[in-house]
Amino acid sequence: MQDRFLDLAYEVSRVTEEKVGVIDHVVRQTGMLAINARLEAARAGTAGQAFSVVAQEVGTLAQSIREVSAELRAAISANVALLETAGETLRRDMRGARFADLARNAVEIIDRNLYERSCDVRWWATDRAVSDVLCDPSDLARDHASERLATILRSYTVYLDLWVADRNGEVIATGRPDRYPCAAGADVSNTEWFRQAMRAESGAHFHVCDVAPNAILNGAPVATYSTAVRRDGATHGEPIGALGIFFDWAPQAAAIVGGASLDQDERAGTRVMLLDADLRVIASSDGAGLLTEHYPLQIGDPHRGYYQRGDRLVAYALTPGYETYAGLGWYGCIDSPLRAGTGG
Repeated sequence: MQDRFLDLAYEVSRVTEEKVGVIDHVVRQTGMLAINARLEAARAGTAGQAFSVVAQEVGTLAQSIREVSAELRAAISANVALLETAGETLRRDMRGARFADLARNAVEIIDRNLYERSCDVRWWATDRAVSDVLCDPSDLARDHASERLATILRSYTVYLDLWVADRNGEVIATGRPDRYPCAAGADVSNTEWFRQAMRAESGAHFHVCDVAPNAILNGAPVATYSTAVRRDGATHGEPIGALGIFFDWAPQAAAIVGGASLDQDERAGTRVMLLDADLRVIASSDGAGLLTEHYPLQIGDPHRGYYQRGDRLVAYALTPGYETYAGLGWYGCIDSPLRAGTGG
């Protein structure tokens, strides 16, 4: 719609310039004819006096038309310029509002996904094999717990691994000991996920850490969810250890930012991102700056908005959270050329 509006403005400008140019050409020819007519009238002497008067009037008329033509060009040019400015503003505002919607959609999708992770960790912490191995960490119980975790991982492919740690912070069971052999026996007592899990008020509570690389998981970036494992799986039972689940962040996030509903022309030079609460880039459709870049987002409206930065249009939206998952203050963000298809 806005592109059609601008196209019409440009077409009016082109046609006006073309037609006024024709008028100017005719006026110039008429003026030259008037001059020639006066010269011929002068040669004719007294007999040409009446013709000279007519030639003079024709010249005056040509000058009047020239002035009207100049005024018409100036008036139309000014109004076309206003139309073009209005059209560009309309284009920017419509794209900005749509991109803000897409940014919100991107961060909403990931939070819906992560809401399920918050449910998973609280559910699996009540699994009998998980609580039993913490009460009796025998080799048989450890093997049983690891097999149970492996079974879960075969069904939930969004996780890299699941760990059970005792109250001292030693990992005593994992779901993928063959892939991550350094996990079993690791001391996680000083990690945020473990410390926060052991402080959980009840089985209804959990903790989530911002996306970060995990050295034991071969440096892969993960979103870590944790909660306390309680005796007999009781909601208010005694904490006897912690369960940590490691969401495989990179492929899930890449699918979301890469799947934004952009037109083919809009994709050129456009960057779709997820930013954490510190505006650190945690996902980007161009793969750049992951976990290292802090994007200079200018937040006006705290919930969503858009603005122009040079020849770029930036739109953003704060996560609204999903059901009982409030989110971590993340933003969806789209940085795009003002004109689609121009790259950048």
